[in-house]
Amino acid sequence: MIAMPSVKDILTKKGHDVVSVDWDTNVAEAARLMNDRHIGAVVVTRDATVVGIFTERDVLCRIVAATRDPEKTLVREVMTSPVACCDLDTNRDECRAVMRNRRIRHLPVVDADERLAGIISIGDIVADEGEEKQETIHYLYEMMSVNWKAEK
Repeated sequence: MIAMPSVKDILTKKGHDVVSVDWDTNVAEAARLMNDRHIGAVVVTRDATVVGIFTERDVLCRIVAATRDPEKTLVREVMTSPVACCDLDTNRDECRAVMRNRRIRHLPVVDADERLAGIISIGDIVADEGEEKQETIHYLYEMMSVNWKAEK
Protein backbone atom coordinates (compact mmCIF):
# COMPACT_ATOMS: atom_id res chain seq x y z
CA MET A 1 0.00 0.00 0.00
CA ILE A 2 1.29 3.43 -0.95
CA ALA A 3 1.40 6.02 1.84
CA MET A 4 -0.65 9.18 1.44
CA PRO A 5 1.61 12.13 0.62
CA SER A 6 2.20 14.44 3.55
CA VAL A 7 2.59 18.19 3.74
CA LYS A 8 6.34 17.59 4.07
CA ASP A 9 6.31 15.73 0.71
CA ILE A 10 4.41 18.53 -1.00
CA LEU A 11 6.68 21.23 0.44
CA THR A 12 9.76 19.27 -0.63
CA LYS A 13 8.57 19.64 -4.24
CA LYS A 14 7.06 23.12 -4.00
CA GLY A 15 9.45 24.74 -1.54
CA HIS A 16 9.06 26.20 1.92
CA ASP A 17 8.88 29.81 0.76
CA VAL A 18 5.98 31.61 2.39
CA VAL A 19 5.12 35.28 2.39
CA SER A 20 4.28 36.66 5.79
CA VAL A 21 3.71 40.05 7.36
CA ASP A 22 3.95 41.28 10.91
CA TRP A 23 0.60 41.95 12.51
CA ASP A 24 1.45 45.67 12.73
CA THR A 25 1.64 45.96 8.91
CA ASN A 26 -1.01 48.17 7.36
CA VAL A 27 -3.50 46.64 4.94
CA ALA A 28 -2.29 48.68 1.95
CA GLU A 29 1.24 47.33 2.34
CA ALA A 30 0.00 43.75 2.75
CA ALA A 31 -2.24 44.07 -0.32
CA ARG A 32 0.63 45.48 -2.39
CA LEU A 33 2.82 42.57 -1.32
CA MET A 34 0.11 40.07 -2.27
CA ASN A 35 -0.33 41.81 -5.64
CA ASP A 36 3.43 41.96 -6.33
CA ARG A 37 3.89 38.28 -5.48
CA HIS A 38 0.67 37.17 -7.27
CA ILE A 39 -0.63 35.40 -4.17
CA GLY A 40 -4.03 35.27 -2.51
CA ALA A 41 -2.95 35.35 1.12
CA VAL A 42 -0.18 36.27 3.52
CA VAL A 43 0.41 34.64 6.87
CA VAL A 44 0.32 37.08 9.76
CA THR A 45 2.95 36.64 12.46
CA ARG A 46 3.81 38.21 15.78
CA ASP A 47 7.27 37.49 17.15
CA ALA A 48 7.66 34.77 14.47
CA THR A 49 4.53 32.94 15.68
CA VAL A 50 1.53 32.49 13.39
CA VAL A 51 -1.40 34.58 14.67
CA GLY A 52 -3.63 34.81 11.60
CA ILE A 53 -3.96 34.94 7.85
CA PHE A 54 -4.88 37.87 5.64
CA THR A 55 -6.56 36.96 2.35
CA GLU A 56 -8.10 38.52 -0.73
CA ARG A 57 -11.48 37.79 0.85
CA ASP A 58 -10.47 39.83 3.91
CA VAL A 59 -9.56 42.75 1.65
CA LEU A 60 -12.93 42.58 -0.09
CA CYS A 61 -15.19 41.99 2.92
CA ARG A 62 -13.39 43.79 5.73
CA ILE A 63 -11.80 46.70 3.87
CA VAL A 64 -13.55 47.49 0.57
CA ALA A 65 -17.12 46.57 1.57
CA ALA A 66 -16.65 48.19 4.99
CA THR A 67 -15.13 51.32 3.35
CA ARG A 68 -12.10 51.25 5.66
CA ASP A 69 -8.92 53.12 4.81
CA PRO A 70 -6.26 50.49 3.95
CA GLU A 71 -3.44 52.90 4.82
CA LYS A 72 -4.80 53.43 8.35
CA THR A 73 -6.02 49.89 9.05
CA LEU A 74 -3.60 47.36 10.52
CA VAL A 75 -3.68 43.76 9.34
CA ARG A 76 -4.28 42.55 12.91
CA GLU A 77 -7.60 44.43 12.94
CA VAL A 78 -8.99 42.59 9.90
CA MET A 79 -7.07 39.30 9.60
CA THR A 80 -8.74 35.94 9.96
CA SER A 81 -7.89 34.61 13.39
CA PRO A 82 -7.58 32.08 14.81
CA VAL A 83 -6.22 30.45 11.68
CA ALA A 84 -6.39 26.76 10.82
CA CYS A 85 -2.87 25.34 10.52
CA CYS A 86 -1.34 21.97 9.79
CA ASP A 87 2.03 20.42 10.53
CA LEU A 88 4.57 18.70 8.33
CA ASP A 89 3.14 15.25 9.06
CA THR A 90 -0.44 16.11 8.09
CA ASN A 91 -1.48 14.08 5.06
CA ARG A 92 -2.90 15.52 1.88
CA ASP A 93 -6.43 14.21 2.44
CA GLU A 94 -6.57 15.77 5.90
CA CYS A 95 -5.56 19.14 4.44
CA ARG A 96 -8.21 18.83 1.73
CA ALA A 97 -10.88 17.97 4.33
CA VAL A 98 -9.98 20.95 6.54
CA MET A 99 -10.04 23.29 3.55
CA ARG A 100 -13.37 21.93 2.34
CA ASN A 101 -15.02 21.95 5.76
CA ARG A 102 -13.82 25.44 6.67
CA ARG A 103 -14.20 26.78 3.13
CA ILE A 104 -10.62 28.08 3.01
CA ARG A 105 -7.92 27.93 0.35
CA HIS A 106 -4.72 28.21 2.42
CA LEU A 107 -3.24 26.35 5.38
CA PRO A 108 -0.12 27.69 7.07
CA VAL A 109 2.29 24.92 8.03
CA VAL A 110 3.86 25.11 11.48
CA ASP A 111 6.69 23.10 12.98
CA ALA A 112 6.83 21.52 16.43
CA ASP A 113 7.66 24.93 17.95
CA GLU A 114 4.61 26.54 16.29
CA ARG A 115 6.92 28.47 13.95
CA LEU A 116 5.98 29.05 10.32
CA ALA A 117 7.39 26.30 8.09
CA GLY A 118 5.48 26.89 4.84
CA ILE A 119 2.00 27.18 3.39
CA ILE A 120 -0.21 24.76 1.48
CA SER A 121 -2.91 25.98 -0.90
CA ILE A 122 -5.74 24.07 -2.48
CA GLY A 123 -3.85 24.54 -5.76
CA ASP A 124 -0.85 22.71 -4.28
CA ILE A 125 -3.10 19.81 -3.28
CA VAL A 126 -4.75 19.62 -6.71
CA ALA A 127 -1.35 19.75 -8.44
CA ASP A 128 0.02 16.99 -6.22
CA GLU A 129 -3.03 14.80 -6.86
CA GLY A 130 -2.73 15.41 -10.59
CA GLU A 131 0.93 14.42 -10.54
CA GLU A 132 0.11 11.25 -8.61
CA LYS A 133 -2.64 10.35 -11.11
CA GLN A 134 -0.26 10.89 -14.03
CA GLU A 135 2.25 8.52 -12.40
CA THR A 136 -0.50 5.92 -11.90
CA ILE A 137 -1.63 6.25 -15.52
CA HIS A 138 1.96 5.85 -16.71
CA TYR A 139 2.45 2.79 -14.49
CA LEU A 140 -0.79 1.17 -15.70
CA TYR A 141 0.10 1.90 -19.32
CA GLU A 142 3.50 0.27 -18.84
CA MET A 143 1.90 -2.79 -17.21
CA MET A 144 -0.62 -3.12 -20.04
CA SER A 145 2.17 -2.81 -22.57
CA VAL A 146 4.24 -5.51 -20.87
CA ASN A 147 1.20 -7.83 -20.66
CA TRP A 148 0.25 -7.18 -24.26
CA LYS A 149 3.80 -7.99 -25.45
CA ALA A 150 3.84 -11.15 -23.30
CA GLU A 151 0.62 -12.39 -24.90
CA LYS A 152 2.01 -12.05 -28.42
